Amino acid sequence: MIVPLLSLAPNERGIVVDLRGGSNFRSRLYAMGLAPGAVVKVLGNYPRGPLIVEIGGTRIALGRGMAARVLVRKL
Repeated sequence: MIVPLLSLAPNERGIVVDLRGGSNFRSRLYAMGLAPGAVVKVLGNYPRGPLIVEIGGTRIALGRGMAARVLVRKL
């Protein structure tokens, strides 16, 4: 099932399928390791504030707007 990264609960994992945004958005996420095929684990998803994810052993905080535009396939 393909869903926005924002909809994953803590400790859920997914594989990045698509990044919905312009070239600046994509290049910024690519630089952080968030590219199609990357495995992402959600560490924190609170009603307010950033989404905390882990990609390849690195923790990243994503704004809720950015996380809503990252599409993942749940694992």
